[in-house]
Amino acid sequence: MTTRLYWEDSHLTRFEATVVDSVVRSGQVGLILDQTAFYPTGGGQPSDTGSIGPYQVSAVERDEQERILHWVEGSVPARVGEKHECLIDWDRRREMIQQHTAQHILSQSFFQLFGAETVGFRILDRSTEIDLALDEPPERVPELVHRAEDLTNSIIFENRPIRLHQLNPSEASRLPLRKESFVTDCVRVVEIADFDWSPCGGTHAAATGEIGLVVIRTTERAKRMLRVHFLAGARALADYRISNSICDTLARRLTVGREELDASIDRIQAESKNLLRRNRELGNIAAKVEADQLCTATPYSSEGFRAVINVFQQRELDDLKVLAHHLADNPKTVALLALREEETVRLVFARSSDLEIDVGQLMKNVTSRLGGRGGGRPDFAQGGVEGSEQILSILTSLLS
Repeated sequence: MTTRLYWEDSHLTRFEATVVDSVVRSGQVGLILDQTAFYPTGGGQPSDTGSIGPYQVSAVERDEQERILHWVEGSVPARVGEKHECLIDWDRRREMIQQHTAQHILSQSFFQLFGAETVGFRILDRSTEIDLALDEPPERVPELVHRAEDLTNSIIFENRPIRLHQLNPSEASRLPLRKESFVTDCVRVVEIADFDWSPCGGTHAAATGEIGLVVIRTTERAKRMLRVHFLAGARALADYRISNSICDTLARRLTVGREELDASIDRIQAESKNLLRRNRELGNIAAKVEADQLCTATPYSSEGFRAVINVFQQRELDDLKVLAHHLADNPKTVALLALREEETVRLVFARSSDLEIDVGQLMKNVTSRLGGRGGGRPDFAQGGVEGSEQILSILTSLLS
């Protein structure tokens, strides 16, 4: 069985190991070493990466036989007995140390303050998640989150020592463990001085100050649980830089101080809503005038109705719908309107209530003829077809 060096020293990044076996799966080779500092994926923590001699390690995992497989890139022959210098990618290891140790402290903070147990934990590519058995009203969540965040960072700033213990199950059962261990041989317990005891096989800091800072970004409800997304250490710094840059850019563009951004954005949104409402009102007025002009310019046919047929460009579809409704407000009027949009033509048909023409059926006729889709009610329909240069003559022929 491979000796797990990461259990003894989470900061070990350089070591020597001998290849004792290998497996091949889907053309990829997994090396088995006599000892390893590579952490295999498990417990919500992704694996380490790095190198074994000339071979690049892309992932590490435990198989069903509890062997630790180091998946290496390229076609590597099995060379049992070879001894190699192994290197861990320290930037990635430090990132995992910070996230995982932060999770222990944050989970214990929520437990101490609110009795909320952690029932799920995942280190993702851009953030870390914990799922808490905490079912609180949404309005209370921000306060609870801030209290847990404050307690977590106070423990970090005190730079409390973190100790590792390898115990048998009987010894471990006498400790105030935050969660139960189901290991039957050797239990590895992570102790954060005077704060938390947790059975865990992951990589952790030597002292809480190594984490630097924990920030909770967002929360969400997930099956009567509270899912907390947080960042620690280098991830928190990177996120701060992005957020700081965005805030500075917005403040400069709005010519206000950063503390005034929220009020300025509220003001801009209110002004935008007013302008949009006023724009709709003016658009409606303009559409009514345009409809009257089109009706005036379009005589009644010998059948006793007026057909307003037109093809537009550079218009909004919603504006075309409003225009069609205004046209249909006129007596004995049917509107067959088209809008060219690059490769397609959008169609809007409408007719006044005193006509029996079924524009829904007309829409089906033209879209089936041109390979498009559309339909609607007898008095209003819309659809679309592939671009057709003959669309005006096609629309005219519909009422022949």
